[in-house]
Amino acid sequence: MCLEAAPRGRARTIWRCLVRMHVFGRSSAHALEVGAVFSGEVGPLGSTRQVSMATGRGRPSQHRSVGLQDPRGPFLYGGGTAWGRTGAAAGCSGVFRFRKGRGVKFCAGNTALRQYARHSQHWEKSSSNCSVYLDRMPSEILLKIFSYLDAVSLLCIGCVNRRFYHLANDNFIWVRIYSMAFSPKRSNWKVNSVEETAVSVSLLSVEDKEAGYWKKTYITEQITSVKAALAQILKPVNAYTGLPVKIKEALRISGLGWAIILKEKNGREYIMSHVDLSLNDTSITVVWYDKNWPCLATLSTLNLYGMTPLFMDRYKDSAKNGPRWHSLIAKYDLSHLTESTMIGCDRLVRIFSLNPGLVVGVWKKEEELAFVMANLHFHHLVERSTLGSAAVPYELPPHVPFLDDNPEYGLHGYQLHVDMHGGGVFFLCGTFRNLFTMKGCIEDGYVKLTVINFKNSREHLPLIGKVGLTWRTNIFDAFVESCAVMDVTLLDEHRKPFWCLSSAVHMRPAACPSDGPHFLGQTYYVDYTDAEGRVHAELVWIEETEEYFIVNLVLYLSVAKINHWFGTRY
Repeated sequence: MCLEAAPRGRARTIWRCLVRMHVFGRSSAHALEVGAVFSGEVGPLGSTRQVSMATGRGRPSQHRSVGLQDPRGPFLYGGGTAWGRTGAAAGCSGVFRFRKGRGVKFCAGNTALRQYARHSQHWEKSSSNCSVYLDRMPSEILLKIFSYLDAVSLLCIGCVNRRFYHLANDNFIWVRIYSMAFSPKRSNWKVNSVEETAVSVSLLSVEDKEAGYWKKTYITEQITSVKAALAQILKPVNAYTGLPVKIKEALRISGLGWAIILKEKNGREYIMSHVDLSLNDTSITVVWYDKNWPCLATLSTLNLYGMTPLFMDRYKDSAKNGPRWHSLIAKYDLSHLTESTMIGCDRLVRIFSLNPGLVVGVWKKEEELAFVMANLHFHHLVERSTLGSAAVPYELPPHVPFLDDNPEYGLHGYQLHVDMHGGGVFFLCGTFRNLFTMKGCIEDGYVKLTVINFKNSREHLPLIGKVGLTWRTNIFDAFVESCAVMDVTLLDEHRKPFWCLSSAVHMRPAACPSDGPHFLGQTYYVDYTDAEGRVHAELVWIEETEEYFIVNLVLYLSVAKINHWFGTRY
């Protein structure tokens, strides 16, 4: 059998291995002996070339024949014979060959090579644990290494172990980072180095502070600057929708994402980042799906969080695994996945709706989670997703009541914008202006605000396309009929958002005809209720045109909400 040619890079690889063995406590003689065996390269007609351990240059060594041969050269050694420094060996017999991949294949039971194979496996295990030796370095050297890292890398390396955590909190490292980021700008043209900027801070103030003081100060300043930058972006408001003009730009710049935490009854938690999202006119739809969901029977709650990079930079993307701030948006009780909250189904899944704005898909056969969908309205979305904490959601600032100069005339000058969509397809997009209601239209704690009237056929609106909610997972995607996502934005007379919502709804057949005019077609109801009001819509299916028409749309506003908003006493 012919000797197979060794790759040219073998010598360089061996040299690296020898250095690694020498560093990890192997003697130089032992390393030279190993090099004498594996430093040769097979040349034409079975000739080999020995590499000098000192210069790296080779000298040829000819073999007598090609094929099945008795190699007497620098490769093998016989029983009881030590390896020579020149690579010569005596009394060796047996056939061997090189093969691709790791290690050497033995053909004649050479015990010496088997012994070397056992040693090489031990050396491989030793080299695989080379990361352990980093922890054995002196603190001074590690601090010097850490001083070259940025803030994100320092926070990540502080999670390795307790010692790295304390070293990564060093005040001298963080005061340099803080000074470079937040030092006052100079008017002259001279640019100081990082070292000079750090020296400008009193060394006494660094030493007197407790460990981690400048780290906390830097993070606090970063969060404050992020809030200020987002507030500046969200300041311009669209007079048409009452929402920030640059909200999509704010979402992009902030690197905002969303995650859900599934909590089991025994306290164990599973965190999942969003898989997909889509931007609508006044809301955003966020989707999670996976092949390995935890068992639904063991889950108790689902928490929805906004995730923001701790260090925002509008000119570059944030690190995927960098530190992030979690802001609690809503908590959901998964025990409410009952028939009363089910809004639709198809051949594969059943869909449940939990307020506010959550849709949960459950496989029919396995009774396990299929997907989770969150519908988030743009109103205060950035604040709710960034300014809360991991345990407490964001609270709106105290509301200053608007002056109602004509409380006896009720509500007037209101504007409503309604969207109905499902999976990126819009069925309805309408704006209704100059809405009003009288003070006497109060019933059961609600003020009735009529948007589309039965009797005025000119106000009736069609739903375009086939109404349904599109869902998808890793494997399937499908369409649940008679379901949709409804976005409602109600502006008061001052063009301020009064009531905003984004939630999945379903159309249920009416059990009996309503008190209004009778239409030639099946009637369906759409209802939504929360603490601030109710939405009621009536639709008629027109068989000839195969489309739905909204013939009645009424908002019921909570009297408590109105009194809080205007300071009235209705």
